[in-house]
Amino acid sequence: MAKRDYYDVLGVARGASAEELKKAYRGKAKELHPDRNKDNPEAESQFKEVNEAYEVLKDADKKAAYDRFGHAAFDGGMGGGPRPGGGRPGGADFGASFSDVFEDLFGDFMGGRGGGAGGARARASRGSDLRYNLRVTLEEAYKGVQKSIRVPTLAACDACNGSGAEGGAEPVTCPTCSGMGKVRAQQGFFTVERTCPTCGGLGQIVKNPCTSCKGAGRVEKERQLSVNIPAGVETGTRIRLSGEGEAGLRGGPAGDLYIFIEVREHPIFQRDGLDLHCLVPVSFTTAALGGEVEVPTIDGGRSRVKVPAGAQSGKQMRLRGKGMPALRGGGFGDMLIELGVETPVNLTTRQKELLREFEGLSADNHPEGNSFFSKVKSFWDGMKG
Repeated sequence: MAKRDYYDVLGVARGASAEELKKAYRGKAKELHPDRNKDNPEAESQFKEVNEAYEVLKDADKKAAYDRFGHAAFDGGMGGGPRPGGGRPGGADFGASFSDVFEDLFGDFMGGRGGGAGGARARASRGSDLRYNLRVTLEEAYKGVQKSIRVPTLAACDACNGSGAEGGAEPVTCPTCSGMGKVRAQQGFFTVERTCPTCGGLGQIVKNPCTSCKGAGRVEKERQLSVNIPAGVETGTRIRLSGEGEAGLRGGPAGDLYIFIEVREHPIFQRDGLDLHCLVPVSFTTAALGGEVEVPTIDGGRSRVKVPAGAQSGKQMRLRGKGMPALRGGGFGDMLIELGVETPVNLTTRQKELLREFEGLSADNHPEGNSFFSKVKSFWDGMKG
């Protein structure tokens, strides 16, 4: 099933400001939170969809990419980047592919090939970059963690030391293109330049290919790496490990490994940048009379929060410095506690009697209700007039 447009998910126009996006997200997240929609089996998936949309649109760079390419900007649909899941890329890099096409068509006119096939050989021999999607818990994102990952990749062949030749012998100059990596053919008034079919653009060939890697200089392996995840990461954070991508062809330099972080949803806390939100249920007696509630904090601690008498559902209280740490230092966010006044269920006969008695004595104790119904009466009177 195709993904919905992120702007439609949040219910905003494409030109919405950062403040409008945040406001829309807060409203949608509050409306679709699974704790408030236990009878709606689709609430959780819709809640995740809203979070995913906001994670992209709140970031200026990601938003610009999405506005230009849509969902293809993040799922490998633009033709090439490393695919999710830690596997090998599904195709060539889009930018490199476009560059190759451009130079094939216009290189002779623009001087782009100046130094012969050296540039083409360097591009062809460098290993591909890899992408690995790594999921962490909110607690791990708060403290930082060291993770061990297994990455399937192409590594330098041990039998030939990455040269591709049996016994590690050096490759020789390709006789077809004389080391240029390109061959030219005359077609009418035009000279067409193509990648050499003999050496594949490398400019060199292996006379006696290595039996282990079939002359490629690299073999498929699964590598185990240790990755340090700093405190404060959030979904979309990218960590670059230089030289940990695929090995280059026939001894070329290795590509890079990009770790993309995804922070799992938490059963208690909802993250908004550096701030954390926590919905805390309180009994209607505590809300009416006031009292204290004990709430957890992301560092594993506990905090006691005073509930003022007459508190209503939706009232928020702030615990400063109890949110998430900034990724590169600079302090912590806050924890916002939202009260949810809970209506009692399964009342006994005596409890019902007491509540009815209380209701009879509480005609003047409902300021919000009285205000609402006063407005309703004025509305009806106006309609009659």
